[in-house]
Amino acid sequence: MYILGISCYYHDASAALLKDGVVVAAAEEERFTRKKHDTSFPLNAITYCLKSQRITMGQVDAVGFYEKPFLKFERLLGQHVQMFPKSLKTFVSAMPSWIHEKLHIRKSIKKLGYEGEVYFIEHHLAHAAASFLVSPFKKAAILTADGVGEWSTTTWGIGNEKEIQLLGEIRFPHSLGLLYSTITAYLGFTVNNAEYKVMG
Repeated sequence: MYILGISCYYHDASAALLKDGVVVAAAEEERFTRKKHDTSFPLNAITYCLKSQRITMGQVDAVGFYEKPFLKFERLLGQHVQMFPKSLKTFVSAMPSWIHEKLHIRKSIKKLGYEGEVYFIEHHLAHAAASFLVSPFKKAAILTADGVGEWSTTTWGIGNEKEIQLLGEIRFPHSLGLLYSTITAYLGFTVNNAEYKVMG
């Protein structure tokens, strides 16, 4: 069974291919486009993963996407309405990519010749799975913390064999990751790019 995982339209677009639960190929789009932190749909990375196993999209059994775009869009709309009129400029600049790309992930994937189901995974569950399912542990406590997913900014739970149960969360706007990004920006570095430079 082949499962293709896709991440795009935020930072570091990428693709990973699993065969029977084992990662057999993975690549970031920037490796092919030579554009640092490329956010575009990872067509080159997907092609690389498929070619590595000599398969086509028609042979992929499932596709997973790293977040639920409509939930995230709901949060963003709420933010912009709440902050109006201060948010008007960012709203106008953000909407074209949402309307033309981010809300149409399924369509972009189907254009590649894929006919199966596209699974939209909650962002923090995707983080938890990416760490726990490839770890050597059969059971573990799991903590995820980043800027923000759909609504969650931090989650905790338990991984047991191949199951992950998230038990709690901290929701936006409370976010350790966004605080870290704010400090990064305050220090003159680029957010979602240079955080590692202020880690010491």
